[in-house]
Amino acid sequence: MARPVRVEFEGAVYHVTARGNERRAIVRDDKDRQRFVETVAEMVERFGVQVYAYCLMSNHYHLLLATPLANLSQAVGWLQVTYTVRFNRRWRRSGHLFQGRFKAQLVEADSYAQWLVEYVHLNPVRPRRKGEVIERGRAAELDAYGWSSHREYAGLRRAPGWLCLDWRRYWGETESAARRNYRKRIAGFFAGGTVTSPWVQLRGGLVLGGEQLWERAQRLVAGKEGQDEKLWTKAVELKRLRARVEELVASEPDERIRVWLLVRLARERSAVVGRQFGYRDGAGVAYVLRRVEAEAQENSQLAKKLQEAKQAIYSLQS
Repeated sequence: MARPVRVEFEGAVYHVTARGNERRAIVRDDKDRQRFVETVAEMVERFGVQVYAYCLMSNHYHLLLATPLANLSQAVGWLQVTYTVRFNRRWRRSGHLFQGRFKAQLVEADSYAQWLVEYVHLNPVRPRRKGEVIERGRAAELDAYGWSSHREYAGLRRAPGWLCLDWRRYWGETESAARRNYRKRIAGFFAGGTVTSPWVQLRGGLVLGGEQLWERAQRLVAGKEGQDEKLWTKAVELKRLRARVEELVASEPDERIRVWLLVRLARERSAVVGRQFGYRDGAGVAYVLRRVEAEAQENSQLAKKLQEAKQAIYSLQS
């Protein structure tokens, strides 16, 4: 399994999550849940991270946190190892508890904090199928759920010292207004509102934010020598290249040239493109490519069009 790409810098904000090995439970009862929360509190004290929100489920967890000391891997790695040791000791088991290394997406707080907190807090009642509304009667269930920071945001429970509620300001300038507006927002999800996933806007599986954060992340990943970072950078570049080719294809009336663009510039397989355009197999696509390129040697306008398309793509790679 590929190692998750990490981007760490001072003050970075992340959504961190990890699942149980083979999707099995990471907590078996409330004593385990309490032990996990206590271990999170120890992580905050030991590594100086700031936890803004959390939700612990039976087989996975969510943390929204910042790392003033640029020590994400050290802090969350310690959390998972320490909790695993405690869990294994209690239940007299051995082996991995979590499914590989944790996932961490960089987050631009001003744009996504409110959306993420609501999404994470709704985990205990959110329907499994996308687009479905939450049952109205489950609002009380959410308020009673003790293993997330929902109750602190709603003003239903006093916040522990390790939980940073600075993000509550996204719902209001004063504490009372923030609690009131947060509760109103959450109530809307039980009145027919659907829970939309913030991950539809995730860039490269890594960044939930604007262009500036995205560019910073790419620079930091590109500066690393690891094979996984190189593969990630290559995949991001290929995705950007294919998106640009799709723009050229959408504005091109000649089907032959659309085929040429997809195969020669987007590096799509001939068989895949053939199916898209109704050819029996890749041989038909190969014939079209030969005809287009042969015609370009005699037709200066066609040659110019192909060359301009190449330049548009090569400029992305420079």
